[in-house]
Amino acid sequence: MFGKLKNIFKKSVTTVKKTITEKTLTKDEFEKIFWDLELELIQANVAPHVIDLLKNELEAQLVDVKLKKRTFESVLKTSLKNVLSQTIQTADFIKHLKTLSKPVTILFVGFNGAGKTTTLAKVAHLLKNHKMSCVLAAGDTFRAASIEQLETHAQNLGVRLVKHDYGADSAAVAFDALKHAQAKGLDCVLIDTAGRSHQNVNLMNELKKIKRVIQPDLTLLVIDSLTGSDSVNQAKLFDEAVGVDGLILSKTDSDTKGGTILSVSYLLSKPIFFLGTGQSYHDLESAHVDRLVLDLFD
Repeated sequence: MFGKLKNIFKKSVTTVKKTITEKTLTKDEFEKIFWDLELELIQANVAPHVIDLLKNELEAQLVDVKLKKRTFESVLKTSLKNVLSQTIQTADFIKHLKTLSKPVTILFVGFNGAGKTTTLAKVAHLLKNHKMSCVLAAGDTFRAASIEQLETHAQNLGVRLVKHDYGADSAAVAFDALKHAQAKGLDCVLIDTAGRSHQNVNLMNELKKIKRVIQPDLTLLVIDSLTGSDSVNQAKLFDEAVGVDGLILSKTDSDTKGGTILSVSYLLSKPIFFLGTGQSYHDLESAHVDRLVLDLFD
């Protein structure tokens, strides 16, 4: 998921090793090295604010400090970890769910093509692996074949699906699923919704109605990591319109740049619960700073 960033940092290590011997790195030398690094990070969709944090961290660690060639990569790793610890909020999903009253209602929202339905199915699979029961709500009554898609997932996973006809009130579908979960003593309700833009007033009003009726415990925004910085800007407007509690980044296995992963949590001030890393149900990873740093230098 970090193909471009891996190459950028590898190149930086090589450049610095050519610049330093056993001497100190001057401010001017650092600025020249980081100028090239900054341009490449921007092209990899890393947000300017995150780049500034990395620059300040590296400058404090490198300028006027006696260095050896072999120590720079270690300094870069440490600096990245320090920066990502500031910029990436993470959360233990299962642990968080267990603090909430049952049934826990989770609303999945996002833009067209972000992968909400597949992501919802992955979360249902995760819950089953943790011995937590759930029901799925086919709240996307707008997109053709959306109900059938979720029905297939429900059958594969062996969980109940609550559905209405196409064109039905999505809030009513979610409400019926909640009532079913309450009657059966289930742990969670996972509510699918139609993909929408913040500019689509009717669909946004529909989403607001679902939130009023259900009052979900968690509203999770699914973001397509391939859309880069545009997804962050759109997500900000989405959050302002309906409010979200956390993020799931989909398609990270296809994101060769990787900058969105490093930036989106900081820019939205929201925790990343999961990274979608493939099409299988088990391709859902928790976001951990230590793991991300290891992946960057793998």
